[in-house]
Amino acid sequence: MAPVRSYTNWNSRTTDNEKQIEPYRKYFFICEGANTETWYFKKLIDIRKSLNIHPLIDIRLLEKTEKDKDISYPRKLIAFAESQKDNPEISFDRERDKMIVVFDADIFEEKVQDYDEVLALGEVGNIIAVSNPAFELFLLLHFENTYEQYILPNEEAIIKNDKVGNQTFLYKLLLSKTGINSKKNSAIGELAEKVDVAILQEKKINEDIHECKGKITCNIGKIIESIRNDDGE
Repeated sequence: MAPVRSYTNWNSRTTDNEKQIEPYRKYFFICEGANTETWYFKKLIDIRKSLNIHPLIDIRLLEKTEKDKDISYPRKLIAFAESQKDNPEISFDRERDKMIVVFDADIFEEKVQDYDEVLALGEVGNIIAVSNPAFELFLLLHFENTYEQYILPNEEAIIKNDKVGNQTFLYKLLLSKTGINSKKNSAIGELAEKVDVAILQEKKINEDIHECKGKITCNIGKIIESIRNDDGE
């Protein structure tokens, strides 16, 4: 098993004299992308206190390394997530902890036909986070009135997400709004500061990942909201 990096800002104690405190539950994010999603979730973890996440709830990002670094196909990503539950380095508690597998649904629109099977497989013991067509959709939701100004007028183009050169329609839409290259600039992660906006904007689109085909869909905000509502019981 190749090593995995677990990113967290969990502070078990502030001084050596304080008793060690362990989180009641840990939420582990494993993502398809190696850059954009990583920058976003690291920032989300950094600001966990300002998000009013319960003190005994921890959120962590598992970063793939070495031969696992390029794992992106959802079925393989789910298998990787499952294997990490037995990794002693992350101390995953199967009774309490949650693994969240984050991937894009764009490949299922035209190229792959087993979306329902992959979803059913992934939801056995995991939380599945999906963006259709891509994670850039979730990032775009971090701005007020995104649905009315950007998504509604471009629904067909967004779901097709055709490439012009090496850039997809959604990537260019996000770039036009932020001025940030979401593939190469870690500043895109700062959008996590506006996650409250994203949660509200996401409610205007389809959040049901089981009814995702042909629909602009995202449930990442919904999952983050559920983590914030976890009172550690």
